[in-house]
Amino acid sequence: MSINRRIKEAGNFTPSEMGLLGRVFEQAKREGDSHASREALASRIIANYMAGITDEAELLALSRQPLGR
Repeated sequence: MSINRRIKEAGNFTPSEMGLLGRVFEQAKREGDSHASREALASRIIANYMAGITDEAELLALSRQPLGR
């Protein structure tokens, strides 16, 4: 699964933003991740970005962490 579908569902992003989100997803995903895990990762990346995390390294680090409940 690519992050592109999640990006389109989340709203309008510029090509630059889409590139950033795609790079972070490619770096954060792991070999053998399930489809559900990759969907959750894509959602976390987009949610963190929309919450104001725009630095690529910070977005990557935060998006690798599971959501706390």
